[in-house]
Amino acid sequence: MSTEHISPEQGNRKFLAKLEERGVDVQSCFQCGRCSAGCPITEFFDVTTMEVVRLAAYGMEERLLDSKAIWLCAACETCATRCPNDIEIAVLMDVLRELALRKGVKPAEPNIPLFHQCFLDSIEHWGRAYEVGLIAGYKLRSRDFTGDMKLGLKMFSKGKLNLMPHSIKGKAEIKKIFSGKGKEYER
Repeated sequence: MSTEHISPEQGNRKFLAKLEERGVDVQSCFQCGRCSAGCPITEFFDVTTMEVVRLAAYGMEERLLDSKAIWLCAACETCATRCPNDIEIAVLMDVLRELALRKGVKPAEPNIPLFHQCFLDSIEHWGRAYEVGLIAGYKLRSRDFTGDMKLGLKMFSKGKLNLMPHSIKGKAEIKKIFSGKGKEYER
């Protein structure tokens, strides 16, 4: 069935089915507001956490995929911990980011997926997060060379950043994950 012939109602059901497949039940939300009240970064969102859940329940996929909130969510799980209905809101945000990337929706906060990719590159290469390499990769790709230089210098002076990475055990297993041979590691 081509997407041209899908009614908005069918599209909403398809979207809600995607959420349900990932274990997210947005229909059980009764809008108590605990998730938004507990979110440490909600002031930076364009829609509150509670509104994200409600928009998802209404099947408003496009509106959600265009939002800043899905990219700014730190996945701290405070919202899910506070939810009386055990809605996995951090998982919802993750699913929305994944859908946005798959559909080619330009991220409302483009440096966030860029940072995530730099982080994954660091893990793939070193088997762990090598902070200096991660920062260098991010700075080169984002072209933001001086944005947080004072913080970086302060961290370096306090010994929080190692210039050289250290090796870890289990690098082969991590390589398998990134090569696609480690499917057993996926959740």
